[in-house]
Amino acid sequence: MGLRIVVTGWTGQVVRAMLERVPTGVEVVALRRPELDLAIPKMIAPALRAARPHVIVNAAAYTAVDQAESEPDLAMRVNGEAAGEAARAAAALGVPVIQISTDYVFDGALDRPYREDDATGPISAYGASKLAGERAVAAASDNHAILRTAWIYSPFGKNFVKTMLRLAESDEVGVVADQHGCPTSALDIADAVLAVARNLVARPQDETLRGIFHMSAAGEAVWADVAEAIFADRERLGGKPVAVKRIATTDYPTPARRPANSRLDCGKLAARHGVTLPAWRGSLATCVERLLRDQG
Repeated sequence: MGLRIVVTGWTGQVVRAMLERVPTGVEVVALRRPELDLAIPKMIAPALRAARPHVIVNAAAYTAVDQAESEPDLAMRVNGEAAGEAARAAAALGVPVIQISTDYVFDGALDRPYREDDATGPISAYGASKLAGERAVAAASDNHAILRTAWIYSPFGKNFVKTMLRLAESDEVGVVADQHGCPTSALDIADAVLAVARNLVARPQDETLRGIFHMSAAGEAVWADVAEAIFADRERLGGKPVAVKRIATTDYPTPARRPANSRLDCGKLAARHGVTLPAWRGSLATCVERLLRDQG
């Protein structure tokens, strides 16, 4: 019998990546409306039970970071309360639950990559809702892996890479250069989530595989570095040159504050699960090439 992974969500970058990367012997079932609506928590347990999972991955979320500032209750219901409901359903079914979380649970004030045991302190409504989700999952089930990632991009949905390619008709684009992080491909995240899921099922009594883990690409950058890499890849494939003007966060105000430091130390994931994500530069080039090919 193959491994059946039930994932919440349908249109999110990680879910779409998981559906694309599913290996032989694994079935990924994505639940979406009307069968499952995370804004209606009472729907969650029946939908997950009917899907007969071996592992539950809660990847769906309220991800509109700026909009969450004006809709904090909805963000908390989807990212906090619904995450707890999914974990309670997993506990009732006797299966592991994987919760996809975020660097936004931190305030970004540290001068080094964050470790799993560093103090949290979200500075946005979105970050607060995701931290509430982590805590709800941990309270509902001991059989959990909370995977914090950062700066997700992919060929799917809305993300920084697609935004930069859309702006590439300009001669110069202003990009923030004082936020540090780890640009991470959703396709690499999908591979890592699938590996963690297999580990959790194969070793049900291994407590070292449970808990919080950081999961982002190797290497680090500021957003302006990422933009320059995107434009360089585009130019290499025949596009015109685009200059990047490095600006400060204060020059690009947004409703939600962003952590100045989103770097994550992923050593624990490597040591316990044997999972290390590739360096961001190569995965980014692959994504840019695919998006440009699809445009052509």
